[in-house]
Amino acid sequence: MTVTLEVSDNVGTIRLDRPPMNALDVAVQDRLRELAEEATRREDVRAVILYGGEKVFAAGADIKEMQEMDHTAMVLRSKALQDSFTAVARIPKPVVAAVTGYALGGGCELALCADYRIAAENAKLGQPEILLGLIPGAGGTQRLARLIGPSRAKDLIFTGRMVKADEALTLGLVDRVVPAAEVYEQAHAWAAQLAKGPALALRAAKESVDAGLETDIDTGLTVERNWFAGLFATEDRERGMRSFVEEGPGKATFR
Repeated sequence: MTVTLEVSDNVGTIRLDRPPMNALDVAVQDRLRELAEEATRREDVRAVILYGGEKVFAAGADIKEMQEMDHTAMVLRSKALQDSFTAVARIPKPVVAAVTGYALGGGCELALCADYRIAAENAKLGQPEILLGLIPGAGGTQRLARLIGPSRAKDLIFTGRMVKADEALTLGLVDRVVPAAEVYEQAHAWAAQLAKGPALALRAAKESVDAGLETDIDTGLTVERNWFAGLFATEDRERGMRSFVEEGPGKATFR
């Protein structure tokens, strides 16, 4: 398979495996959507890692495949392309991208679907679609601008330039830079820590932040308020507060 989901200790790893560059053809896109939906459904998956292997995250779309598509074909395909990435972005659990090597075009857009990005020192990220006479089509114009701001996003999209890991960190495009050999290990540690947390509260936090970014502050506050009050009906809330009172902070065990 070109994309797989492996689960260990409540951490699911969605692994791209289409050598040599993990080009995101139609089959990979569709498989990403299927596995994102599976990770969403499975109760044994409490956090997710996006990973392309030790050498490359994903170097972008399959240009040879796209070259054969005319306007009509892409009108029919573009919604499915976006839906695949949106399925990843809407996994209601913590998601971390472990970025090695190139994360370009669709690869960068896939990393943008994560909640947190850990990059190797040798990572290079960018949206080079403009060099093909195109623009990003899998969410790049929207998620990148929301993440790093419109001016910085426009610079990367207008020029199509690649940025190295250190600049990506400065821009806020990635959240941590580590030696290449440690990328997956650190991503797994991040995910494993959160996999032990209160699943519904984590879902509430993620959906509140994401929904708030897409609407006005009053609507965002309503989303937050509804989730906040709703969590008082959960066993995790009872466990967390009881543990805090009896043992101090940070010692609760959640189901």
